Amino acid sequence: MKIKEFFGKFCSLYLWWNLLAMGLVIVGLCFGLKYGLEVYTHHGEGIELPDMVKMSSDNARLLLEEKGLEMVVTDSGYNKRLPAHCILAQSPGPGTKVKSGHVVYVTINSPSSPSFPIPDVIDNSSYREAEAKLQALGFKLLPPKRILGEKDWVYGILSHGRQLNTGDRVTIDTPLTLLIGNGHFGDFEDIDYTDPDMMNMEDRLGMEDEFEETTESDGNTVVDDSGLSDF
Repeated sequence: MKIKEFFGKFCSLYLWWNLLAMGLVIVGLCFGLKYGLEVYTHHGEGIELPDMVKMSSDNARLLLEEKGLEMVVTDSGYNKRLPAHCILAQSPGPGTKVKSGHVVYVTINSPSSPSFPIPDVIDNSSYREAEAKLQALGFKLLPPKRILGEKDWVYGILSHGRQLNTGDRVTIDTPLTLLIGNGHFGDFEDIDYTDPDMMNMEDRLGMEDEFEETTESDGNTVVDDSGLSDF
């Protein structure tokens, strides 16, 4: 009897109607959740980002606000060929489709060239090492000036005739001149190798003292020391 009653209840229309109702509720919830999320997240809606590179930051901000988007400046760079405060880069890139309210991150052009401190290369590195470090920072180097000292050793840095020290901040547009040794010391042991006044000393020491003996009519010997006239 119990088995018969069990199968009888299992075949009851009341049970099947309840199961069907539960299934319909579950299906309804699934469809409702799906379409509800699409409405909430603006499914299918896309705003194509314009190309704002080289555009002024003010114009770019207005353009994005008209489209319901937001602009945030995250970094700055420097390109002297472009106007100050123009857009150098944007993320996401041009043509990307985004939803309303999306944030667009941009890099703008600085109104002045960036400055960096002079690294510790003075009397601490060879010409090649100093050249590599300074160029890596973006500095422009003029042909080096050779002075008395160890060959290719860096004894100083000049900028527009002014001697620079380690840590001095200089814009990358400022040309730099390295003072490097010429491999000669001569008889000058107490020379300040970073003194710009000594930049031409190598030319002086490079001249050979020429002594020419001449005999005057009276038989006296005269020494011509014109080669030392520069001293």
